[in-house]
Amino acid sequence: MLHSLSKSPISFLLAALLALLPFSFAERLIESKSLNPCQANSSFSATLFNVAFTPDNKTLSFTIIGVSAISGNVTASLEVIAYGYTALRQNLDPCTNSDLKGLCPMNTGVINIESNVAISDSVLKTIPGIAYNIPDLDGKVQVYINDTDTGVPLACVEAELSNGKSVDQKAVGWVTAVIAGLGLVASAITSGLGHSNTAAHVAANALSLFGYFQAQAFIGMSSVSLPPIVASWTQNFQWSMGIIRVGFLQKMATWYQRSTGGTPTTYLSSLATTSVEVQKRSVDEIHKLATRALGRLTSRTNNAITNAETPNRVVLRGIERVGFRANIEISNIFFTGYSFFVIFVIMVVLGVCLFKVVCEGLVKAGKMKGDKFTDFRNGWMTVLKGILFRIILIGFPQMVVLCFWELTVRNSAAEVVLAIFTIVTMICILGWASSKVIRIAQRSITMHKNPAYILYSDPVSLNKWGFLYVQFKATAYYFIVPFLIYILIKGMFIGLGQGSGTAQAIALVLIEAAFLIAVSVLRPYMDKKTNGFNIAIAAVNFVSAIFLLVFTNIFNQPGIVTGVMGVIFFIYNAVFALILLLMVLISSGLALFTKNPDTRYQPMRDDRGSFIKSQTQLTTELEALGATARGEGKGNHYKSRTGIDDDDDSFSSSSIERNNLAIKEGLTTPASGPEGFREPPRSPVDPPMPMFPGNAETRTGPPSYYGRSNNPSPQPRAESGYSTSSNQQFERAGSLRSDVGALRAQNNSSPWQRGAGYD
Repeated sequence: MLHSLSKSPISFLLAALLALLPFSFAERLIESKSLNPCQANSSFSATLFNVAFTPDNKTLSFTIIGVSAISGNVTASLEVIAYGYTALRQNLDPCTNSDLKGLCPMNTGVINIESNVAISDSVLKTIPGIAYNIPDLDGKVQVYINDTDTGVPLACVEAELSNGKSVDQKAVGWVTAVIAGLGLVASAITSGLGHSNTAAHVAANALSLFGYFQAQAFIGMSSVSLPPIVASWTQNFQWSMGIIRVGFLQKMATWYQRSTGGTPTTYLSSLATTSVEVQKRSVDEIHKLATRALGRLTSRTNNAITNAETPNRVVLRGIERVGFRANIEISNIFFTGYSFFVIFVIMVVLGVCLFKVVCEGLVKAGKMKGDKFTDFRNGWMTVLKGILFRIILIGFPQMVVLCFWELTVRNSAAEVVLAIFTIVTMICILGWASSKVIRIAQRSITMHKNPAYILYSDPVSLNKWGFLYVQFKATAYYFIVPFLIYILIKGMFIGLGQGSGTAQAIALVLIEAAFLIAVSVLRPYMDKKTNGFNIAIAAVNFVSAIFLLVFTNIFNQPGIVTGVMGVIFFIYNAVFALILLLMVLISSGLALFTKNPDTRYQPMRDDRGSFIKSQTQLTTELEALGATARGEGKGNHYKSRTGIDDDDDSFSSSSIERNNLAIKEGLTTPASGPEGFREPPRSPVDPPMPMFPGNAETRTGPPSYYGRSNNPSPQPRAESGYSTSSNQQFERAGSLRSDVGALRAQNNSSPWQRGAGYD
């Protein structure tokens, strides 16, 4: 059956995929460096076990140093199992096999065997060629040693097989990280250049790609016994969870834990005396197969359980398995992930500050035009706040898993406090930001019958809170709340449910199914392409959750089914990840290297482009006149705030003082009831001039509309920021209002004025 797979279309697809990976096909090889007991009270163990089979010269070489508690004549039964299929079953009698004469009879004590055995062509034909090329070979050899006279099993040992190839490659992790980061950088640059539509699309796709990588990492962090190829594939994406080994950081984590009352683990430094079992899938049931050292971690000798000596045995699963494969001590996993999140935040802050300095230096030196990155240069602090909020959103899945997991392992009291403080702070920040977006959108609906009006017309709100809603269409501004709940619940099951892989798998199936239904029915993203992009990711995540449920062996399926499904899991995820990476890479390149990338995208149906006010886009005479009438210089739109941000909505002492001063000057009257000094909702956009936020002191119309109770005359006030020494400017502004009012009347049937036409 397995031999037939080598001639199937699956083998050709595998060959095409493997050709893209940095494997070395110089020599075909199947080897094993680990011999582990597979029955209780086994009477044989090996302190050194190296076996290599090279089909090109038809030779099986082995070097074994072991300790035996068996005496007398024995027979051996050998089975070679690959992907749950028994490829070879053979009985061996040392007394009749000239290559095993040293075991006839078998004596107690130390056994030293070093030999080369020629393999016949008939045996070679039973091994499919795909076994030499497919990475992370899911195979093992089991040897049962039985008493010749009674047939009683005396020992059982098993060796894991490897062909020296794996999909766990550092190059894969680096490429995925660089492309995801490139998408975020490209969106930031295009946004600074004024291409808001392109920036929104590139950022949305890059964030979705990053979320897909984290979903793959979640699969690897689950405590389900995974096929080797699945465990290796998901290991490529653990960088998105901060699981990255750095030498000095490991020393720092160990020191911090010891200094705060914790006891660091020493699994990696005691592999010679501790048998570390990395939980894997077995053939017919879930075994905890022992691997004394993973291939790239160590080449030291292996110890097994014997009657005379029983070394420490540790079973690693889920997050611990991921950390061990990354060569990170188990007690250092949380600190490592937390440190990389903090380092990432610091690097981004320094990068933004450096970019600000470089831009200003280039402008002063005349190397760059003064209108480049104007929005960023004049409002860089607001932009930086928005970037920090976005980083918190990106790191939220990572910290949810690690912080809740830390509460279960409790490495030290200080790390537990750090985990609680971090997760509570992040939840509060994202919760406050989400509520802020909802309040702004509801105010826009109240004032203008359109949530996009204020969400996109005010540059400060857009730069600070836009990370939560720009990827969604205007009417789906609320979808960030169910998205955050989805991430929180999913991460809690991974972090808190390490004791039951089955419970994690069932929960992930239900969670991914609910999210897939939600995005498929609501279609909350900005346009059809972005909806399709995210629905595809949700569908793949749901299928991966189903595969994870199968890997739990809850259906008692044959081993061959689990083995083949592990290969299929790798194939469809590798193909899908490659497609996503190419899409993000191409869109990022076009955004950076085309003159006007916005032409590639259709205008949004919510008309957000009509509301976005960018200083770099004041190209028409009417817009320039509007800026002059408002008394704005370049970039001053960041300063003409009109009460939609945190400070303006709060009951802080400064806001109360401003309201008291307004009462003394006769600008407003105190409201009755618990609202105190609160005013009616105000829009940051002057209704007579819908494209331009304006100062309330120069508005005309009913006083109640602007929250004013006194003279609605448009005559200027000295403190309004307008010059009182010149009437020409205000005559010009009055004429401009009339012109814009006429334009509004002509365009009164446009969808965004009626508050319709968006979905």
